[in-house]
Amino acid sequence: MSHITWEEPFCGEGNNCFRLGTDPDGNAYIAVNGQESHYLTDTAEALRTLIREIKAGKADHLL
Repeated sequence: MSHITWEEPFCGEGNNCFRLGTDPDGNAYIAVNGQESHYLTDTAEALRTLIREIKAGKADHLL
């Protein structure tokens, strides 16, 4: 397994914090802050697509 480089935590209202990370192999990771050993992973392009779709409002129905 490659080394994951984590970004600083992103925290929304109520201190719901998560972190994004990448590795040298081009994989992307999402984890709850403080629980980085339990992450979701996919390609960096999949993470970009997810973020774009969320910003476009396609996940608003989940809120």
